[in-house]
Order: sequence, then C-alpha cells, then structure tokens
Amino acid sequence: MDRQNWLRKRNRLKYKIGKTNNEHKLVIFRSNKHIYGQVINIEKGLTIISSSSIDNSLNDELKKVKSGKIETSKLVAKNLSEKMKKSKILNITFDRNGYRYHGRIKAFADELRNNGIKF
Repeated sequence: MDRQNWLRKRNRLKYKIGKTNNEHKLVIFRSNKHIYGQVINIEKGLTIISSSSIDNSLNDELKKVKSGKIETSKLVAKNLSEKMKKSKILNITFDRNGYRYHGRIKAFADELRNNGIKF
C-alpha cells in the first residue's frame, strides 16, 4: 500500500473517531523497530499518558523478551494499561492510525482488553 492510500485511510478513521462520545482516545504508532501508544484527551488535545518500547522503565523487561515485536507490543500495552488504571481511565476510543488490525496492533489491543480496558 502506498503512502497516499494509507493517509486516506487514516483520515477516514480519524473522522469516524471524532464522532465518538468518549473523552479519551488511544493512538498507536508503529515503526519497523518500535511501537508507541498514547492516551489523548479529545477535548483538550493533550497527551495524558504514553508508553513505548523505548521507555527506560521497560528496558529490563524488554531485554528478557527476545522473541519478537509482538511480545514487545504486549509488554508496552501492559505497561500502558497499568498507567491508565492508576489514572482511572478505563473507557477509551481505539485509534489504530490507519494500520490493519493485524499482528502487533492486534496483540496490543488484545493485551489492553485482557487488562481491563474497554473500547
């Protein structure tokens, strides 16, 4: 898929997400090596909580896991869900940022659901 198609899909998803009633949305970005997740307050447009595979707090756990990107995504999602529970954010809108719901994105979402986050 070329870049223009991806941008078109991303904008279409952002338009649909903009119509939701939830106060917070979770935006995922993935690169070839890393994955990032951040919870944004929709009304203010501010990032409240974030977690990524390059966080210093996850370095020890990520060194133990060398099985691949999907396991890394699960660890980042688990860390993010713990931060969300501390902030009492349990309902979010999931923004997959134009990526297919497959592989690392699906693993990230499933881990969030397993840890009690609803979307």
